[in-house]
Order: sequence, then structure tokens, then C-alpha cells
Amino acid sequence: MLTYSFATVIVAFVVSVFGHDCTKYNLTPSDQSLIDMMKHYLHTSRKADCSVTPSQQDVGVTYVRWGQKTCPTNSEIVYTGQAGDNQHSNKGGGSNYLCLPSDPENGEAYSYANEGLYGAEYEIHSHTKPSGLPASLAEKEVQCAVCRRKGKVSVLMIPGRKSCYKGWKSEYSGFLMSEHKTHNNKDYICMDGEAKPLDNRASNESGALFYPIRAKCGSLRCPHTKITLKCFVPFVQNKNNIISLFFHLFSM
Repeated sequence: MLTYSFATVIVAFVVSVFGHDCTKYNLTPSDQSLIDMMKHYLHTSRKADCSVTPSQQDVGVTYVRWGQKTCPTNSEIVYTGQAGDNQHSNKGGGSNYLCLPSDPENGEAYSYANEGLYGAEYEIHSHTKPSGLPASLAEKEVQCAVCRRKGKVSVLMIPGRKSCYKGWKSEYSGFLMSEHKTHNNKDYICMDGEAKPLDNRASNESGALFYPIRAKCGSLRCPHTKITLKCFVPFVQNKNNIISLFFHLFSM
């Protein structure tokens, strides 16, 4: 690439001018430190041209796709299952939703009273459901998938957005959900905009629950008095940008 070659030439020039015989120049410790850093980045940039080793091909990042049992294109399925968490009114125990595999390897049977893990249910009714989600999801259990995108990538969940920022690409989008505000605290998650039930059963045990989240505008700067929050799960390819490093170093 032109920008990459240009940056490499600049680094090579700095190293060749100042690095071959530093005794000819009255360099400050800061100057010498900069030259050493540029030598390092020139060396590592050459390594980037080498072929990728099998161990490098194995890198990747995982995330949960809530409400679906498939993964987006170019992401692979690690496993599928159902969402679970602590009972919504329990004062102790965990507070994070889990994607539990559909083929568990359970431990021993015990009789002590510490049931801290329940199946999670959609609390989506005709008067609370976000546009696009069917009211038929109400009280049904939530499916999920753990997905893996290979390569040097980053994945995150962005609340309050339904489209990408520059440089990012979509994994999936949907609606921000968590427990009801009167229940014990849970994580915020991004429920897929085309969420489906685990099956046609509705146990209605009121264990862990998923409610759509509304924003209360005021101290929170948002355009309407009360809005149902969307969410977005994008990824970005991590790249070694040597020219950015170069200008960052010289701006210090």
C-alpha cells in the first residue's frame, strides 16, 4: 500500500540519518528514545509482510447473539443454547445473563436450597413490545448462540444505535433489554431484532426475565421524553497502522 510504503520510507530515513552513528550528533535522551522506538516499529513492520502462521490464524473474538441460534455470515458457531440467570427477585447469586449450552455436562445432584439459575423468558407483551418483535414471544424461553469471528478483530455492543460508526461492520442489531427496574439488577444485553423463542413451550416460571429498556430523557440527553432503546453489535478489523504511530510519536 502507498501509505504503508511512505511511512516505512520515513521511518527508514529517520533511522538511517540518526541511527548509523549517533556520536556525530548531540542527541538528547528524548531524541535517542524516539530513534529506538522508530527502529522497533520498522523492524515489526517488516515482520507484517511475512506469511501468517497457523497460530495467528487461530485468533478471534467471541460474543453472544441473544435471541438467535445462528451466527452472522463469516462468524462460526461455538455452541447454541438458552439464556439463563438468577431468579429476578433473589437478593444474592449472580447478576449476569448466561448463554447455557444445549448439551450440558451436569454435576452431581444435591438437595440444598440454592437454586440460583433459571431459564430466561421474554417479557414482551402487546403494550411493551418494541416494533418488529411479535407479542407471541411473551413468557417463552430465550434461545442464544455463542459466536466466534476469526482474525484480529474487536466486537462490542453499542446501546442507543442501530447503524455502524465509520470503520465498523454489523454483526447484528436489535433492542436493549434487561430486568425490570423494580427487580434485582442484571446486565444490559442486545436482543436480536428478529429474536425467536427456544421452542413453543412457555414455562412461565418468572425466573430470569428480559424487558425492553426505555430511556428517561432529561439528565440523559436524548431526543424524546421516553424512547425504547435500540442496540448494535458491530466488529472492526484490527490493523497495525504504522503511519498513525509515526505521527503520534512526533506529536508527543
